[in-house]
Amino acid sequence: MRRSDNILSIIQKLVLFFITLSLIVGLVPMQSAHAAANFNTDYRVTYTIDESGIAHSLVNITLTNTSSQYYAPSYKMQLGFDEITNVRAQDSKGTITPVVTKNDAGYIIELKFNNKAVGLNSKQEFQILFDTPTIARNHGKIWEIDIPGISNPNDFSSFVVDLKVPPSFGAPAYTKPKQPTNSLSFTKDTLGKSGISIAFGEKQVYKFNLNYHLSNPNLYPITTEIALPPNTNYQEVYLNSIEPQPENVIQDKDGNWLAQYRMRSAQKMDVVVNGNAEVNLKPKQVELSPDQLQKYTLEQKYWETSNDQIRELADQLRTPEAIYEYVVNALDYDFKRVTEEKPRLGALGALQNQNSAVCREFTDLFIALARASGIPAREVNGFAYTQNAKQRPLSMEKDILHVWPEYYDREKKTWVMVDPTWGSTTGGVDYFDTMDFAHLAFVIKGSSSEYPIPAGGYKFADVEPSKDIDVTFTTEEVLGMNTDTIQTESSIPNVVIAGLPMQGKITMNNNGSTYLPPQILYLASNTFAPNSQAIATEGIPPYGKAEVAVRFQPTSFLTNTEGDYTILVAGVTNVQTVKAAPFYLTPLGGGIIVGILTFTLCIIAIKSRRLRLFR
Repeated sequence: MRRSDNILSIIQKLVLFFITLSLIVGLVPMQSAHAAANFNTDYRVTYTIDESGIAHSLVNITLTNTSSQYYAPSYKMQLGFDEITNVRAQDSKGTITPVVTKNDAGYIIELKFNNKAVGLNSKQEFQILFDTPTIARNHGKIWEIDIPGISNPNDFSSFVVDLKVPPSFGAPAYTKPKQPTNSLSFTKDTLGKSGISIAFGEKQVYKFNLNYHLSNPNLYPITTEIALPPNTNYQEVYLNSIEPQPENVIQDKDGNWLAQYRMRSAQKMDVVVNGNAEVNLKPKQVELSPDQLQKYTLEQKYWETSNDQIRELADQLRTPEAIYEYVVNALDYDFKRVTEEKPRLGALGALQNQNSAVCREFTDLFIALARASGIPAREVNGFAYTQNAKQRPLSMEKDILHVWPEYYDREKKTWVMVDPTWGSTTGGVDYFDTMDFAHLAFVIKGSSSEYPIPAGGYKFADVEPSKDIDVTFTTEEVLGMNTDTIQTESSIPNVVIAGLPMQGKITMNNNGSTYLPPQILYLASNTFAPNSQAIATEGIPPYGKAEVAVRFQPTSFLTNTEGDYTILVAGVTNVQTVKAAPFYLTPLGGGIIVGILTFTLCIIAIKSRRLRLFR
């Protein structure tokens, strides 16, 4: 049978999330036919990562003829990487000189084989090698590796990826999707369309610089507050400086840290906050009371749990995972809305406009469906690190932050963060079972769907908006609590009146950079009763303070003694001395008595003088 001179092209696509890798095989057919029916294609790809993060890539490709009428004289590969170097190729007859061309999609590599594999079951085996810095990236204390997926796995007889990393990387912190073992070998079934995402490291450390612009347009003084990045069950925050320092920093019922400032009429103020945050992969346990669990299932603005459409969907879905999968698949991310500043749609609006969602709508819909199903859920606003705004977009207004939900797992007794937005935009990367190290919470909205406002949302109305959030990675170790930063003050007077209760307030000041968890304040005295007291205190954010009411029993009215009482909290001891004296021996009592005697003597003197004049 005569061979035709026509060339038939076969296109096979590999996808690294939204990056397309196209392979084109040139065929010389004896008669017209589709190439996929005439070849079995097998891949074995090895990525060897060095200490600097460069991936030395080896692609072993085997084309097996399933027909005696075709052979492959050439090969064309479209690589979707932003950067490749040191491209080489070879087949069984020796070196092939690749032709490398840059285009908008990446790079095209063209090969012409040295030999022709002709005949049924004949094999064309060849290799393509190249280096790329785009597979493995180091951010702070974490190495992240993204391995391409396959758009059409059925096009390949086999497809195996082997990953080799330096011993210094250690074991993977996570692999998405989850693997039964820590093996770094992946088949086409594992790779799927979304590929593999792997992280190495124990925790991520961020350094942040935040600017808040406050103003009081009123004719009277006000107390206002700003939201600082708080501790959560995923992160530990260290506030290194706040300028100017607030009057107090309190913790609200959702765990937010709110710095309070007193502002004069018409005053403007710029507040600068510097700190660090350690982000962990696995959340700590958080016990919630029945009342708290109930609170996080209530309806709020944008979370329309009583709506019939929401309730009907919730009844069908019932579980957090089913709700997550529904939201990921139901909504389409609308990149135009990032710059158009359209109003927030809420959960119901998201259902009615499924092609016009941003991260707020993904979050609102998840929360509404979860709450309608009786699952406690709330919203998290914050910073999320991304290198590809198409795969992992940030769409919250102001300083382009991100929004994601979390639900409460009653069995694990913890809040679990999920990101249905990125689950959708990455084409199915798992953001349900395992989060990542890239999400840093600025505020939590559970009691209200609108408050507090995160950093980046405090602007002067009459000034051009500036970039107020700067978050970077750091490899520096963060120091913990120093007991020298905990101070206690007592309002119990140094001299008290015998027979009356000794009472006052003890103020605990947290002048350190990190959160002081709830403590037991111990009060002890050998002189005054009760001799020992233990009082539970609330947790105190950095630069915050808390007051505890204390009381000793009254002494007898004739007591005249001096004694000490000791305050012990968070390892800090403060000894105070108090004198209990009869009323007349105290400064107050003595002053009153002297005043009464003076007044009495004056009256007597006046009367005596009047009597002499009368005589």
